[in-house]
Amino acid sequence: MATLDKVSVDLMVVLGTTTMPIHQVMRLSRGAIIELDATEADEVKILANNLPVASGVVLVDRNRIAVEVKRMLPKSPDVR
Repeated sequence: MATLDKVSVDLMVVLGTTTMPIHQVMRLSRGAIIELDATEADEVKILANNLPVASGVVLVDRNRIAVEVKRMLPKSPDVR
């Protein structure tokens, strides 16, 4: 397991997505609110190195935010 200590993995949690024209993106400023296609009850997608690996739910405890993994996704046959 010592060799795994040096492996880095980028983890990303996707709360939701949206589509907007580039002219709206260019007008965004600090404090802008972007509406997503999700609610607080929806599951989030968990990606490792941009590949979907799991889904989960957001947990909020006072000033801490966490993600609880609910389901591991099957590995794609073309991914090693």
